[in-house]
Amino acid sequence: QVQLVESGGGLVQPGGSLRLSCAASTSIFSIHTMGWYRQAPGKERELVATLNGRSVTNYADSVKGRFTISRDNAKNTVYLQMNSLKPEDTAVYYCNLHSIVTNYDYWGQGTQVTVSS
Repeated sequence: QVQLVESGGGLVQPGGSLRLSCAASTSIFSIHTMGWYRQAPGKERELVATLNGRSVTNYADSVKGRFTISRDNAKNTVYLQMNSLKPEDTAVYYCNLHSIVTNYDYWGQGTQVTVSS
């Protein structure tokens, strides 16, 4: 059973930055696709960014140029650097591990990001 533990959320002013972290409890972290998703109140969960085992990234249009996903395979950790934050980025952010072995999706508990002055 894979467990994902997120950290780094909080309250930030518009234009500010935050970095989210997600640590995964798996012995073969490097081969899986990692991702960040978010869900705002009253809205469906949406993809923010993904990063696969070959270092190929995918971003939602709304965050391109502002957010960067990265991973440290030695630490079994994926990061989401968020710059130039906007109020519309306010949401609960979820870490995702998509297993390329089983095609199963694992989710973290979520971390709140609030962008407000």
